[in-house]
Amino acid sequence: MRGPVAAFGILSLAFITCAEGGRAKGTLTVCADPNNLPFSNRAGEGFENKLVSLLAKDMGRDVSYVWWAQRRGYVRNTLNEEKCDVWPGVAAGVERLATTRPYYRSTYVFVTRARDGLAGLTLDDERLRSLTIGVQMIGDNAMNTPPAHSLARRGLTQNVRGYMLYGDYTKPNPPAEIIQAVARKDVDVAVVWGPLAGYFASRSPIPLRIEAVSPALDTAQYPMTFQIAMGVRRDNVALRDELDSLIERDAPKITTLLTRYHVPLL
Repeated sequence: MRGPVAAFGILSLAFITCAEGGRAKGTLTVCADPNNLPFSNRAGEGFENKLVSLLAKDMGRDVSYVWWAQRRGYVRNTLNEEKCDVWPGVAAGVERLATTRPYYRSTYVFVTRARDGLAGLTLDDERLRSLTIGVQMIGDNAMNTPPAHSLARRGLTQNVRGYMLYGDYTKPNPPAEIIQAVARKDVDVAVVWGPLAGYFASRSPIPLRIEAVSPALDTAQYPMTFQIAMGVRRDNVALRDELDSLIERDAPKITTLLTRYHVPLL
C-alpha cells in the first residue's frame, strides 16, 4: 500500500540496505523497497520494477537502485539527499515531491473468503458488526490508514484486529500477512490497499473475493481511492516532464502490466 501511505504522511524508516550502482550519466537511479511485492523487491519482480525498466528503456538509460524500506524518513533519506532520481509509487500531488501524471488509480478493497458469501459489503453494512475485521495499521492513531479511521468512526473498534502495514521485515513481503489471515480464518474480512490485495489474493490456495470499499469517499479526510504517480525532487522538473510524456505514450503497456499483477484499476 505504498501510494496512500505517502498521501497520509506515514512513510517511515526501519531498514536500510546499501545503495547499488552509481549515479552515472545515462543511469536512472530508483528509490525502491527491496522486500515489498507486488510493488518492488531486490529480485526485480514487482510491477514498479517492471515499470521502471520499461520507461528507462524508452529513455535510453540503464537502471540502478537505492534500496530502502518505505518507512518514516524514506523521502528524506533517499530523494531529498539526492541518492536517487525517482520513486515509482507515490500518491499523485504529494507536496514534498514533484509528481508525474498518475499511471493508475486504485482503491482499498474488502477481502473475504469466496465461500463465505460476504459479497456486497460496505463500510455501513450491519454484517460488519458480527465479523472480525482485519485492518492495516500504522501504529500512530493520528496517522492511521483511512479504513482504520472509518471503522473507528462507526464504533467497530472491538471487531478490529490490526495488522501492521510494515510487518516483520525479516519475512518476505511482510504486508501480505493480512491477506494470509483471511485465508487462515483468523479474520472474516480484511480491508486492504487494492494492489496488495489483488496480487496476494490471486495466489492464495483458498479462493478469496475482493471488492472495492464503498463509499469510496467516507469523508474528505478519509478517501478510499488514490491516484498513483512517480515522484522526483521538486527541483527536477525536467525529469518529471520526461517521465510524464512516457507514461502517456506507454499507457496501454502500463495497463497491461498492472492487470497482470491483478491491480484493481478504477
